[in-house]
Amino acid sequence: MKNFSTVVTRAAAMALAALAVASPVQAATPASACSFRPNAPDQHLVVKGDTLWDISGTFLQNPWCWPQVWGMNRDEIRNPHWIYPGQVIYFDRARGRLSLNRPGSDGTGQPPLLKLSPQVRTEPLERDAVQSIRSGSIEPYLTQPLLVEAGAMASAPRIVASQEGRVYLGTGDRVYVKGALGGGRTFQVFRPSGPLKDPQTGKVLAHEAAYLGSVTLDREAGPGVDAHSFRVAETRQEMGVGDLLLPMPPVPVRNYMPHAPAQPVDGRVMSIYAGVTYAGQSQVVTVNRGSLDGLDVGSVLQLYHLGRTVPDPDSKGVLGMGRKQIKLPDEQYGSLFIFRVFSNVSYGLIMQVSAPVEVGDVAKSPE
Repeated sequence: MKNFSTVVTRAAAMALAALAVASPVQAATPASACSFRPNAPDQHLVVKGDTLWDISGTFLQNPWCWPQVWGMNRDEIRNPHWIYPGQVIYFDRARGRLSLNRPGSDGTGQPPLLKLSPQVRTEPLERDAVQSIRSGSIEPYLTQPLLVEAGAMASAPRIVASQEGRVYLGTGDRVYVKGALGGGRTFQVFRPSGPLKDPQTGKVLAHEAAYLGSVTLDREAGPGVDAHSFRVAETRQEMGVGDLLLPMPPVPVRNYMPHAPAQPVDGRVMSIYAGVTYAGQSQVVTVNRGSLDGLDVGSVLQLYHLGRTVPDPDSKGVLGMGRKQIKLPDEQYGSLFIFRVFSNVSYGLIMQVSAPVEVGDVAKSPE
C-alpha cells in the first residue's frame, strides 16, 4: 500500500532535508574519503530519470558519501527524505554541504523557516520521487527468493499433493501443503538448486532457488487433517509435489540511501547470478555477509581483486626455488550497492568497475 500524506507533509519533508545539515552523520564513513569533485557544479536541477547515485556522482568523488554531506544520522539514512524532479540541489562550498536552499538565501546561510498551513488534498509522496538506483536493474531480485538461507530451507512448508493428482498445475488449481504457516496466507513456491558456500570458510550459507510461482491459502488444516488447502495464484515454471514455500516478502523499500556500512565489513563475492564466471557493471552478485554483519539496504562496499603472492626478488634460493613469498596489496576496482539483505548473505548490484568481477573477490567497507 502506498504511503499518502498531505501537501503539508511533503513541504515538511523538503524543509527537513534542508535542515538536516545540523545532524552529525553516524555511518562508518571516513571524513577524508568524502571529498567533492574538483569540477562539481554549484547546483543541479533534478530531472525525471535522475537517481541519487547519479546525482551524488555529480558532486562527490564517492556517491556513498551522500548522507555525510547532508548531515544525516542513522535514522534518516533508513528513512531518507524524498527528492523530486524540479527541485534544485545547491552546493554550499563554504560549509561543504548540499542543500535544497540556495546558500546564504536568507542572509545567514541557514534555510529560511517555512510557515505551514493545513491542506485537504493528498498525494502519494513516492510517486515521482527520485530513486537511489534504477529499479529496472534489480526488479527481478526484490521479491523472488532466488536465494534461500539454510534455516529457512529446513523449516519451509512443502507441497505434498495436488488436485486430482495433477502433474501440471495452472492458475486456480488446488494444492495441499504440509508444514507450519506462521500466520501467512500468500506464499512463493520455489525449488532449491545448488548450495552457496562461503569462499572463506567453506560453510553452506544458503541455496540458490528457482522461483516457480505463488499460492494463496484457502483453508488451514483442521483437527485430524495433516495438510492445508491452497490455490495456485501464479505460475512461472512447472510446480508440483515436493516444492517448497516461503512467505511472500513485504513490498520492498525503494528509497534506498547509498551509505557506508555502520560497522566495518570484510566479505567475499560468493556467486554471480546466472552462474557465469565473470560479471560487469549492472550485474548482480551475492556476498557472504548480511544483517548480522552490519549490512543493510543501501550499504555500499568497495570491490577488490585479491593481491597475488609472488617470490621476493631480494630473497635467495636454489635455481629460483625456496624463495621467500611476499603478498601484494589488494587492488580496488569498483563498488557494490547492496539492495537485498538476509541474515548471512546479501544481494549487490555492481556499480562502476574497471575490471571484471570474479567469485572470491573482496567486498569491504569503503576506506
